[in-house]
Amino acid sequence: MSGSAIGSTAASAAERTTTTPAGRVGALGRAELTLFLRSKGMILSAVFLPLVLPFSLRASIPDADLKEQGLSLGMLLIPGAVGFSLLFAVYTALTGVFVGRREELVLKRLRTGELRDHEIMAGAALPAIVTSLVQCVLLAVGCSVLLDLAAPKAPLLAVLGVLLGLLMSAALAALTASFTRTVESAQVTGLPLMIITMMGSGVAVPREFLPDRIASVCELLPLTPVITLVRGGWSGDLSAYEALGAVLTALAWTALTVFAVQRWFRWEPRR
Repeated sequence: MSGSAIGSTAASAAERTTTTPAGRVGALGRAELTLFLRSKGMILSAVFLPLVLPFSLRASIPDADLKEQGLSLGMLLIPGAVGFSLLFAVYTALTGVFVGRREELVLKRLRTGELRDHEIMAGAALPAIVTSLVQCVLLAVGCSVLLDLAAPKAPLLAVLGVLLGLLMSAALAALTASFTRTVESAQVTGLPLMIITMMGSGVAVPREFLPDRIASVCELLPLTPVITLVRGGWSGDLSAYEALGAVLTALAWTALTVFAVQRWFRWEPRR
């Protein structure tokens, strides 16, 4: 199946199977999954990189430095694993998907059928979101077993952080795709957010290692509240005030990004 055929395939599948929103999203999601599984580059960047990169952090920061900041290796790897999954499996992958489908006129054709705009976006994002969710579970279990880490003390916070991160990363991908001309340039337009997030949100470098002023600014980055909730879910040392602040910050970023997508997302090729 080529990228140009996905629009008619998904639309006909949706009309043939069911007219419910869930059925239409599922039909488009299955079509996207077929393309996802046939792309070796996508599988490498979205599936294998997020599973390997977190363990590279083990050698980057000595245990002595972690203990000095009151952290453990597990508190470094688990939030980092979630962050890498959101960045590579969702944000980077979906930016390319949205741009590719737009430039191939897939999005334009899908809008002529029963599918609504938010259903098109959800169906296109479904494989990436499911992939990231499975990765987060596997990485959390793997880190807990390999590092003999206790179960999360506040699991609801960790789950909430992951869910907010999935929604926000998909929205950020759509927003980035709005200003990206080609699939090839999608890897470049997404780099600033990825680098800033990895260095400032606690994905690759804990914010405790940053100067106080810089750390305070980094608290306002989009994925910082997600990493805060995931780490706090395991450690259990996140106060109600801090948890509420992280949730509100994440919701504010998500709402702002969704608004920007509704305003600037392009459904037709950029010429």
